[in-house]
Amino acid sequence: MFKCVALVGATGAVGRIMRQLLESRHLPVERYRFLASARSAGSTITFQGKPIVVEELTKQAFAGCDLVIATTPDDIARDYLPAAVEAGATVIDESGYWRMDKNVPLVIPEINPQEALKVKAGIISSPNCSTTQMALALKPLHDYGKVKRVVVSTYQATSGIGVQGQKELIEGTAAALKGESYNYTAFKHPIAFNCIPQIGGHKEDGYTSEEMKMVYETRKILGDESIMVCPTAVRIPVSNCHSESIMVETERPISPEKARELFASFPGIKVVDDLHNSQYPLPSTSDGCDLVYVGRIRKDISHPNGLAFWCVSDNLRKGAATNAVQIAELIAKHRFG
Repeated sequence: MFKCVALVGATGAVGRIMRQLLESRHLPVERYRFLASARSAGSTITFQGKPIVVEELTKQAFAGCDLVIATTPDDIARDYLPAAVEAGATVIDESGYWRMDKNVPLVIPEINPQEALKVKAGIISSPNCSTTQMALALKPLHDYGKVKRVVVSTYQATSGIGVQGQKELIEGTAAALKGESYNYTAFKHPIAFNCIPQIGGHKEDGYTSEEMKMVYETRKILGDESIMVCPTAVRIPVSNCHSESIMVETERPISPEKARELFASFPGIKVVDDLHNSQYPLPSTSDGCDLVYVGRIRKDISHPNGLAFWCVSDNLRKGAATNAVQIAELIAKHRFG
């Protein structure tokens, strides 16, 4: 049993979902501590029927913790999480800062659980939300037919930018319907009745930081640097759940029928694929769920070894909170049986 688990960023959007998951999934823990910014410190959260006072995140706050689950901006992860490692804790980090560090495993439990089990006192990184659902969907195809190339377009919800993004979607839409102007702060362009083909800043060769995460993280998770990925990341006026249109070229052809079989038998994936009856994954029906949903599975008619499909997942859950908690459960099972 873990003696003490610290949840960093406990009062944020992802932190709130982590608390719900930790309450319902019964991780073996003697004591929890909730850490957050000075602004939230001193507030009280009811957890497992008991009040827990939120503590300010400091480098000294990790003393006595053997597991730390962190959901913070990159700079906070950079500045504070090494102190948790020095205190002897295993750290599960949701930020992007450590993902491509060669000494830090990037883990999706359904794909590469063994990487997490190598870490005692150290950092385990959880992938970017858009990468997580795509990599999970690619894994059974890669195991069967070896993925060579991926062309992906994302349709990402406003929750990916935080609570403020969701707030501005609602308020901006209401203003647009009334013919009024609205001052957006989370987006560089109006999100109401619009699509914004930029998520993140310019990175390289005209691609954004969000897009390049999908390139580098996918290769690291699947353990194959030869996989070519061409991503386009787009923000759309949906509150929660990211959608992706994915085309895969494999070394040997995979029929749609075989792909459905591979998807259906892989943990963490659910197939919803009945075009005749208009059944396919939707953000509205994936909200609040922990699975990756796959549908519109069809042959890519432009390439003999091509397969196309549609993929939807709750970016706050499997794309963030759920994946981190699953890593914690994996560690607990390995250590405590």
